[in-house]
Amino acid sequence: MTSALIVLAAGKGTRMNSDLPKVLHPLGGAPMLHHALQAGASLEPEQTVVVTGFGADLVRKAAQDWDADIQTVEQAEQLGTGHAVQQAQAALAGFEGRAIVLYGDTPFVSPDTLARLIAANSDVTVLGFEAADPGRYGRLIVAENQLLKIVEYADASNEERAVTLCNSGVISCNATLLFDLLSRVTNDNAAGEFYLTDIIALARDAGHSTGVVTCLEAETLGINSRAQLAEAEAAFQAQARATAMENGVTLTAPDTVYFALDTFIGRDTVIEPNVVFGPGVTIESGATIKAFSHLEGAHVSRGATIGPYARLRPGAEISEAARIGNFVEVKNAQIETGAKVNHLSYVGDARVGAAANIGAGTITCNYDGVMKHHTDIGARAFIGSNTMLVAPVAIGDDAMTASGSVITSDVPDEALAIARARQEVKPGLATKLFEMLKSNRQKRDKGSS
Repeated sequence: MTSALIVLAAGKGTRMNSDLPKVLHPLGGAPMLHHALQAGASLEPEQTVVVTGFGADLVRKAAQDWDADIQTVEQAEQLGTGHAVQQAQAALAGFEGRAIVLYGDTPFVSPDTLARLIAANSDVTVLGFEAADPGRYGRLIVAENQLLKIVEYADASNEERAVTLCNSGVISCNATLLFDLLSRVTNDNAAGEFYLTDIIALARDAGHSTGVVTCLEAETLGINSRAQLAEAEAAFQAQARATAMENGVTLTAPDTVYFALDTFIGRDTVIEPNVVFGPGVTIESGATIKAFSHLEGAHVSRGATIGPYARLRPGAEISEAARIGNFVEVKNAQIETGAKVNHLSYVGDARVGAAANIGAGTITCNYDGVMKHHTDIGARAFIGSNTMLVAPVAIGDDAMTASGSVITSDVPDEALAIARARQEVKPGLATKLFEMLKSNRQKRDKGSS
């Protein structure tokens, strides 16, 4: 069935106490809006329309960062959910399939639930849930498997407030019918707003069928405050950890590992404690990520080892069986098969050839204050400890640098480069120097007493 998504993302989120639009607050390393878009994308929609409002330019950019084909429309005045959905009418002109209304601040509705919602037989179908504490949720009033109406809490009678089947706000309806019903919605209610939920009564009055699909309450969690955002983060991480382990990933201390929305980890990978995955990380099968490592925008190939205490930044490409050790930072660099950067080094804007060895304390000096420059290290090269490689510079295959060197010129294949001052030894000078320094300190101390 052809479908279109209408994602409501216009709210400011007053309870967030933030200048950032609510739907752009990060959850699992990505704007919560992206979670809703990812779930909706499982339906392979023909069109997606995001309704913006507060911070429209920022929300538009975030939506199109996810998918450049997403359309955005702006709700200039916040006049209710029905009014928000109406803003998508022009963008969906001529579309005759099923429209699903989602919410950018409700990130956990699952693809399976959306599939059941769009497959439902009713002309208008609402996603509901049984609430442990219904609170101020709108109530779904059902009789004989038909949804009679949705009642907002403020407008509900005591009998209606006793109902525990609640409205998630998510609705599926033929697009043409949806906008026809919305054209007849009024704002004659306690809040003075145009409610999307009013289309149920209008649909029934016009002889259309209305129904409910239910899901777990956890899927309908809406985020309106920092406290709820923290709860959502905990829920996201718990699910991500469980999914990783189900897919064959070993987490030795699951509660200490943090994932992003797009983290991908292959089976038989081992993740040690206190590892953080930022956005854009792919780990192939059989890799090992040791404790206290932080990865973002990085790709780690099969059998590679990262950490402990390693940092992979965007553009880090770690090839098969390569090793990145403790207190090593890699940024925008290709570490080729079997290469080793075992400790206390920075490799940025570089290529490290296959089976090369980078000694402790090596730095690729890639930035001159204005421009970034590239360092190329050949296969099987040996970079001595405490080498400064001042880019742009190339080290040939099987070449070597002496420890403590500052390399400013290219080193040919199989050559040894030594770039350090000649050592001089002054016999007895250390003792004399210490005696002089101690005498100077005694004189200073007496002068200040």
